[in-house]
Amino acid sequence: MQNGTAYCGGDGPAQGELEAQLTVELASVVSAARRRATRDGDRQVDTAHLLHGLLESDPAVRASFGSGPQVARLLGYLVQRSIGYGLQWHGTVEDSGAVPLVAEGVVPGWSPAAAAAMDGALDRARARYATGADCLDLLAALVDDPESRAVEVLRRASVDTTVLAARLDGECARLD
Repeated sequence: MQNGTAYCGGDGPAQGELEAQLTVELASVVSAARRRATRDGDRQVDTAHLLHGLLESDPAVRASFGSGPQVARLLGYLVQRSIGYGLQWHGTVEDSGAVPLVAEGVVPGWSPAAAAAMDGALDRARARYATGADCLDLLAALVDDPESRAVEVLRRASVDTTVLAARLDGECARLD
């Protein structure tokens, strides 16, 4: 991060700057989301790619959903993305309205909603004086955008995003 600016996304130097602001675990999630987007033939990493990486990689993220079948249901929807559920997203830009979709506002390689979620995760980490954003910071930022693809998947899996957001806010308060 330079001069207090938020994540600008994309490829090249900004990517290195971003990774320096993340925990090792979250950097791994971001790398997995990039690989998944490429493998699926998507032009951009979107919030559903990030959610998928979080669920696969981080036990604390899975635990935030409590006990029960929700994580399995979520992973089921996300795995079906390229063969059924989510095909309506293929070839489209995820624009939840989180950031203006104008030429200079588009982040290469990231949907506007995914870039906004990364900004939100970095903001949460700074607010608790952490040295890097972690997986729970990103999950909380994803849940903060009610129009994102990640929240659409959560709702399809019967996750109460209001309850999840409150749980994540409580979890982050305990980390301070």
